[in-house]
Amino acid sequence: MRVFLDTNVVISAFATRGLSADVMRLLLTEHELLTSETVLIETRRVLEEKFGTPAAKADAVERLLRRHHVEPIPDADPPVKVRDHDDEPILAAAISAGAHILVTGDSDLLSVADRVEALRIMTPRAFWETVRPRADR
Repeated sequence: MRVFLDTNVVISAFATRGLSADVMRLLLTEHELLTSETVLIETRRVLEEKFGTPAAKADAVERLLRRHHVEPIPDADPPVKVRDHDDEPILAAAISAGAHILVTGDSDLLSVADRVEALRIMTPRAFWETVRPRADR
């Protein structure tokens, strides 16, 4: 399955332990991880500015993500408007990349989930519960 991760999930996966880290490990081993240039730019900024991550560690995160599909910054707007205009390149990139699912904790993106036919938009918890067999829960 082709799964696009929003910045907040990527940050959480690398900066904390928990569900987002589990989602990242699952994607790296069993699915196709997708991100975008926008996600990589935001990830580096947040890691360095908000978490004080050294540049070398931010470089390592970026190198890992670049081993997978990185969608260029989209030229077109997404098919629906998002309350936070800054989220539109994320939605457009996920659609352009051919993602089946966009995993995000962003309430603005989640609020348009029922209006986007091209992909499913869900939280990390909803994704986890969708893809993990019942015996693993």
